[in-house]
Amino acid sequence: MGKLTETIMSRKSVRTYDGKPLKEEHKKGLEEFIKDIPNPFGIPVSFLLLDAKEHGLSSPVLSGEELYVVGKVEKKPYADVAFGYSFERLVLHAWELGIGTVLIGGTMKREVFERAAGLQEGEMMPCVSPLGYPAAKRSLKESMMRKGVGADTRISGDKLFFDGEWGRALNPSDEIAELLELVHWAPSAVNKQPWRILFRDGAFHFYEKKDAGYVHESTGDLQKIDIGIALCHFVMGAESQGKTAKVTVADPCIRIPQDAEYIASVALS
Repeated sequence: MGKLTETIMSRKSVRTYDGKPLKEEHKKGLEEFIKDIPNPFGIPVSFLLLDAKEHGLSSPVLSGEELYVVGKVEKKPYADVAFGYSFERLVLHAWELGIGTVLIGGTMKREVFERAAGLQEGEMMPCVSPLGYPAAKRSLKESMMRKGVGADTRISGDKLFFDGEWGRALNPSDEIAELLELVHWAPSAVNKQPWRILFRDGAFHFYEKKDAGYVHESTGDLQKIDIGIALCHFVMGAESQGKTAKVTVADPCIRIPQDAEYIASVALS
């Protein structure tokens, strides 16, 4: 699991870019990659690369960006989870090429992006991301933002990963601990880390620990996108260990807090 671990653990959200266009081979490679990025829910997520200047695209939290990727998905159950899963596959692929990203859901003129993306009735565009090479030094604005959300810190594992019942800390084997560490360092909106995983009856059950203010008509549930990202890390990690990860959505009906919601389960073999 070495290469994947290195990619996930080294990857940082990038808001300050060097202003240079992507190398032609990198752009063509990304265009090919985004044609089909699968997710366990079988919900197609379509991606499109857009030139920032041509379409008048920008965000006040970014600088130096020349290119954006936008993602669209049909509004339906599990669309936001599927979106997060597929988008994270793209983010990790881009980072392996030395290309930075950061998911932007609100700090932009959404109508401009939606028009450029050709958003249709019944579709949503939860997030967009710049694609570019990181600048040699972060801007002061970016450094302050990272400090403000505690971007380099995480909630302790005993509050995220449970054994048998909610709140009882999981003491995993070394291989499972590696997978949970990949989940632990998944990015999330303002670093809320809304995922919770409960291991019972041979399966890892993923839950959303809800915070107010993350559900919108135009974006879906942003924290479900975060769960999709965490699920992506877990599944990709398991596959890199040579395991098969079967994702299902049959609620095991475990007692959970009122502010939590069941999302999906993963059985490994």
